[in-house]
Amino acid sequence: MSNVAVAVDEFRFTDVRRRLKAIFIGSIGNLVEWYDFYAYTAFALYFASSFFPGNDPVVQQLNAAILFAIGFIMRPIGGLLFGHLADRHGRRKALMLSVLLMCFGSLVVAVTPTYASIGAAAPVLLGFARIIQGLSLGGEYGASATYLTEVADDKHRGFYVSFHYVTLIGGQLCALLVLLVLQQVFLTADQMRAWGWRIPFVIGALLAITALMMRRNLLETDAFIEANKVPRRESSIKALLKYPRQVLIVVGLTAGGTTAFYTYTTYMQKFLRLSVGLSDNQTTLVSAATLIFALCLQPIYGALSDRIGRKPLLIWFGLMGTALTVPLLRSLQAATTAIGAFVLIAAAWIIVAGYTSINAVVKAELFPTKVRATGVGLPYAITTSIFGGPAESIALWFKSIGHEAWFSYYLSSVIAVSLLVSLTMRDTKRYSALGRHE
Repeated sequence: MSNVAVAVDEFRFTDVRRRLKAIFIGSIGNLVEWYDFYAYTAFALYFASSFFPGNDPVVQQLNAAILFAIGFIMRPIGGLLFGHLADRHGRRKALMLSVLLMCFGSLVVAVTPTYASIGAAAPVLLGFARIIQGLSLGGEYGASATYLTEVADDKHRGFYVSFHYVTLIGGQLCALLVLLVLQQVFLTADQMRAWGWRIPFVIGALLAITALMMRRNLLETDAFIEANKVPRRESSIKALLKYPRQVLIVVGLTAGGTTAFYTYTTYMQKFLRLSVGLSDNQTTLVSAATLIFALCLQPIYGALSDRIGRKPLLIWFGLMGTALTVPLLRSLQAATTAIGAFVLIAAAWIIVAGYTSINAVVKAELFPTKVRATGVGLPYAITTSIFGGPAESIALWFKSIGHEAWFSYYLSSVIAVSLLVSLTMRDTKRYSALGRHE
């Protein structure tokens, strides 16, 4: 082999290693942030009674879910602020600040006194922590999706960026695994309700500090460096207004995708406990098993999108989600065993993965470099605040008024909107804006 060939091979190996390292660090930080965020919903079954008085567990869970949804109010603001920071000052700085805020929010939850100690101030402080975490997550999505997309190579972009949701789901899985270990090994149910629920938030804060140290060593993307050789004067919002079609596509795709995602993650734990009637341990085991299954699907679907395009997978999600959501949720409610519940939720994930695996890369491929983080993060955050965050609250409200089945029709209708968008949009794999810097 000639010296030139050897040099070329070494260059390729170094380039691949650099990309993999950047994707790993960016993904690990994303995992930590989503662990912190989802620790709230994973442990809500234990701490809801500490912050909300009364004897009705459904009402207590509804109140906890409302605070969970309130955290989403800040996500559009986070999407705008961090999108501006990422587009103007670099993806790396935005990623570091977002994980720092998540650390602070987790610490607030960990040390907040109960309702019995300080009265109404307890849920207020809990709500404040959720707002901080919502601000952080609003910025994390756009910045991390943009970063992963820009450091991935053209041929394997769908596969690499699918790890955005691998780590997102992994964060929730880690929260459930912590819950399972505490349940099975260390603490009784009474200890969990008394003080054990604080442990995961302390762990999350420590993990966030670790992620912050790792992100300090991230290299800025070549696309950002190239695009910012020419300074810009217009605001992020003004720049984004030049791309109304792309913004509407993000909104339309996100509406059904985020509602389905939060249904089969955050709400499903409550659904299994309150509607299906599984025990606490069964609920945790089924939730963890289905998340592992969903996590494994993401890179498979991502790699498939590199071969057949993004659009077929989006249409798969929209079509099957519209047609099968109602029968799936009805069958799940009638399930009598944990295994039966797992099979039905796994079937739902085979559908939903058509969106989750590629949604980050699709949205990033819609926008040119100078407005990419804002274009991905802001409309996504707004739509998630309207549809994703309230999904659990809407489902529990339908249950509280005796019409739980109505939620399945609501979810199916929202997915149908995403189907219409998928059918009318161009395939971003073939018509990508990644090479544009205007």
